[in-house]
Amino acid sequence: MDDSELEQILATVHALLIAEDMVDAADLVRLYPARSEQTGYDNWNGGTAIWDVYFEVPPKEYARLGARRTQLEEQVTARLKTVLEVETQDWYSAKIVPARAYRKEWRVEETGLPRQARVNILDGLRLEGTRWNGTLDEVEFLSRIFDLQVLPSFDTRFKDAAGDIWQHCINNDDWEPDWVFSDDRFKLLDGPAEPFLNFLCETVNPVVRPDREEVLKLVSHFNDQLRPSGWELYEEERIAGRPRFAHRVLTHNGDRAVLRARTVADALDAGWMAKAIERLERAIDGDPDLAIGTAKELVEACCKTILSNRGIPFTKSDDLGNLTKKLTKELRLVPEGITDEAKGADNIRLILRNLTQLTNNLAQLRGLYGTGHGRDGRHRGLQPRHARLAVASAVAFIDFIAETHRHLAGIEKRIEN
Repeated sequence: MDDSELEQILATVHALLIAEDMVDAADLVRLYPARSEQTGYDNWNGGTAIWDVYFEVPPKEYARLGARRTQLEEQVTARLKTVLEVETQDWYSAKIVPARAYRKEWRVEETGLPRQARVNILDGLRLEGTRWNGTLDEVEFLSRIFDLQVLPSFDTRFKDAAGDIWQHCINNDDWEPDWVFSDDRFKLLDGPAEPFLNFLCETVNPVVRPDREEVLKLVSHFNDQLRPSGWELYEEERIAGRPRFAHRVLTHNGDRAVLRARTVADALDAGWMAKAIERLERAIDGDPDLAIGTAKELVEACCKTILSNRGIPFTKSDDLGNLTKKLTKELRLVPEGITDEAKGADNIRLILRNLTQLTNNLAQLRGLYGTGHGRDGRHRGLQPRHARLAVASAVAFIDFIAETHRHLAGIEKRIEN
């Protein structure tokens, strides 16, 4: 069977699959190249040729299909028979096979962090005019990550990298500000992920960049690019009250909410919130009930921190509902702060009502299943997915009110000045 004949047959098979609502099998026939090959012959009934029609699927997609490959093959094979049985007594079968995926560098270890993500981070630094070495000179900064006495010099007057970097960055200052990203000695853009991630962690080290607000902004930018590739920067410890960041693999979606909660806690400089976040991180998968209880406590801590910062009194007897009401009133989040003439006023009212209701629902969930009141023997307990829902809801609330608090504080400061 030649290619043009095979194309006509497959077009008809595709039409049949679509008509019978077998969309996945139809996509297989339409999207992937096919070839036919005679693989056998049977003398029965005057002679019957046995053909296989191979659909070549990229390795990742082949693996993703898993056991469904057999079902798809059967669906396509049945339609091949329908189309061809009136023309020939030969047998045709569909086979899904992985396409050849040869790369010249296939023996080289995968970097684990795409080049484009690295370029995007570099572009962000350029756009913001951020010096990657912060308050240190280039030799001081790079010596914290690399052994510059071992790396070679590109300038014959010097015996090692430390010498020529000092000459061209400090003494003469004749290299471009972002020269380090294209320097083959460091391989930041095209080498393994580890050195690049170490480099990012060092750019936000308190010694390199003491301004906490600038650090949090940079970490947020870095993580926006790193998270889709499965990495993140996270606060490992504190040095003189300032966060020091390390890198790690992002293992599940709950980590993203926890990371955002850390950012809020850092912005509010709330030590108790940081401890609650550490509990959350450990408990989401291992102890969902604890995570739900801690998520509710995190919202309470955030409300109390902002109320204290703004000088609004509250008592130990104030429950989550009372704290939320005081906070939304102080930050002018309540619907009464929106005039009827405002564009989309009804939508804004609904969003704000739902936002404050998150905390009430969270409190009820904790009362039923969380750590605050205990469980009776009839409850089977909540699963990690329930914990992630509670954590994500809590983080959505504290993120919004913390940003609103900072925005309002900025306006008030400008008015005072």
